[in-house]
Amino acid sequence: MLIVLPPSESKSNRRRGRPADPATWSFPELATTRERVAAHLTRASASPTAATVLGVSPGLADEVARNLTLGTAPATPAADVYTGVLYDALGLATLDPAARRRANRWVVVVSALHGAVRLGDRITAYRLSMDVNLPGLGPVAAAWRPVLDEVLAPAAGREVVVDCRSSTYAAAWTPVGDVADRWVQVRVPGASHMAKHTRGLVARHLCVVGQRARTPEKLAAIVAEEFDVTLTPPARRGRPWVLDALPRQP
Repeated sequence: MLIVLPPSESKSNRRRGRPADPATWSFPELATTRERVAAHLTRASASPTAATVLGVSPGLADEVARNLTLGTAPATPAADVYTGVLYDALGLATLDPAARRRANRWVVVVSALHGAVRLGDRITAYRLSMDVNLPGLGPVAAAWRPVLDEVLAPAAGREVVVDCRSSTYAAAWTPVGDVADRWVQVRVPGASHMAKHTRGLVARHLCVVGQRARTPEKLAAIVAEEFDVTLTPPARRGRPWVLDALPRQP
């Protein structure tokens, strides 16, 4: 199973430790694009117009400055770098060992800087969104689009893709072919303020239960153990199934 998550805007770093070693990250096929994006991000972040280019307020200058120390800042497992509502709901630190191992295998974070990383990959905090247009590179999502399918489709194997990304990050990878037939977007109807929280709960439930799903219908049955769900098939091939999920009221 492949559970695809967006990164969080908020990120944390350790104060001490060794810097990141990109050679140890998952999906080494992405190395060339990672280097290109990082180089353009560093140049943009050193510019007086960095905040404008990156689409952030001047008050986030400290977060933009992190982009200048990507190669020297202490590295932290991605599971601890990404914080916020979705990751709080996922609650990795509270998973039992078996569920945590499944999360490490099944969960992939689609990142504007790294393309795709697993939870155990040691990275550093950064500031970059997938919808940014970096000078010299262009739209970040467009830079990743040609290469992500090469690694994420094999990661899915013959099982479902559980897509918990926002539309901003969904722009970087659209499953194609047979994988698209098993592509399920998790949607939270009528509760936009709770969407991240609910998607985190769905991802947690899947890791805790540990059942594999090869069809959208099987995935819906697993999620329905804890949520009120509606599964809608795609209008045409190449579009995702949609799984509407709401936490079941006690």
